[in-house]
Amino acid sequence: MGQSVQRGSGEAAHSELPPGQRLQRGWPVTHYGPVPKFRPERWEFRVFGATADSEKHCWNHEEFTALPYDTVVGDLHCVTKFSMLGAEWGGIPARAILEIAPPAPTVTHVMVWAEYGFSSNLRLADFASEGAIFATHKDGELLTAEHGFPLRLVVPHLYAWKGPKWVRGVEYMTADRRGFWEERGYHNIGDPWREQRYSYQEELGDGPEV
Repeated sequence: MGQSVQRGSGEAAHSELPPGQRLQRGWPVTHYGPVPKFRPERWEFRVFGATADSEKHCWNHEEFTALPYDTVVGDLHCVTKFSMLGAEWGGIPARAILEIAPPAPTVTHVMVWAEYGFSSNLRLADFASEGAIFATHKDGELLTAEHGFPLRLVVPHLYAWKGPKWVRGVEYMTADRRGFWEERGYHNIGDPWREQRYSYQEELGDGPEV
């Protein structure tokens, strides 16, 4: 797979910045709670839930980082209204995980789980998109702990909260369920090109009841 620029689709994508966003020079640190301490001997990435073989799939840190590495050029849009354009993210594409540990045919959504029980739900189509990547590197350098080392999900066409830092696993789901911020007033889908910031903006079919 080669690099590709991942932005929105449709007429709005002709502008580099989604509505309401401002260009950010540098990369501010934004997260909720403390930065977890990385312990490689205890680290594990799990894929569980409605897998095609009904089994849980696990990798330790050495095994996970040995999976095929790829890069994608994609933007990062924070719901706090800053955007960082054209970053190169390196890591393991979400599509690769779907190929190695396939979901059952009835799966419609995933829940991405991170340290401290943090979670973010995504439609399967968003998770399987070309730009979605479990990033270990940004612009050729390892992520710092503050920015999600050893692993963060990046989904360039959605707001950045949809890609958690310090990821530990993926749950395949046959029905949608709200994640951490989605239960606390953020939009269930989080498309920056449609400025889907908050749950009060949701339309019928955007997600389960709050």
